[in-house]
Amino acid sequence: MVRLDKIYTRGGDSGETGLSDGNRVSKASLRITAIGAVDEANSAIGVARLDAEGDMDAMLSRIQNDLFDLGADLSAPEDGRKAEGRLRVSSAQVERLEREIDAMNEKLAPLTSFVLPGGTALAAHLHLARAIARRAEAAMVALAAQEQINEAALRYANRLSDHLFVMARTANDGGKGDVLWIPGGNR
Repeated sequence: MVRLDKIYTRGGDSGETGLSDGNRVSKASLRITAIGAVDEANSAIGVARLDAEGDMDAMLSRIQNDLFDLGADLSAPEDGRKAEGRLRVSSAQVERLEREIDAMNEKLAPLTSFVLPGGTALAAHLHLARAIARRAEAAMVALAAQEQINEAALRYANRLSDHLFVMARTANDGGKGDVLWIPGGNR
C-alpha cells in the first residue's frame, strides 16, 4: 500500500503539501493542522508504550494503527478526487474503543474530584497523549465546520481522549494512585 523510496521531495518547500488524492494544500490549512495533531497524539502514545505492558500495550498498539487510518482518512477529502474506496475510520473502530473503555472503567471507583495529570510514568504519558488527542479532535471539529469529514472519524477522536483518560486511571493502580484536584487548595 505504501512505498517510500525518497523521504524528501522538495515539493513542500513553497509551504504546500500534497493530499493523498493528489491535491495540493497549504501546510497551514485546517486539514493539515488536524492531520498533524493526530500524528502528534500518535507519537505521544508511542512514548506511553515505553511503560505499557500486556493488554494496555496491545490496546495502545491498536490505537496507533487506528490513528494512521485516521490520518489516511483525513488526507483524502470526502468530496475530493479519488474519494471513493479510500480508507476511512469505521464505526467498528469507535465501538471497540467504547468496549475497552467500559471494560477498564467498570474496575475503577467513581471519581470524587477531577484528576490532575500525573501518578505513574505511564499515567502521566497517557494524560499527555489525552491532551494532544483533545487538540486533534478540536482541529477536526474546526475542519468539519468548513468541509465534510467522516462522522465516524469525529466520533473516534472524541472517544480516544476518554479511552486514554480511563487507561491513565487504570495505570494509576486502578485509580487509587490518581492525583486529585483540590479546588482552591493553594489559596
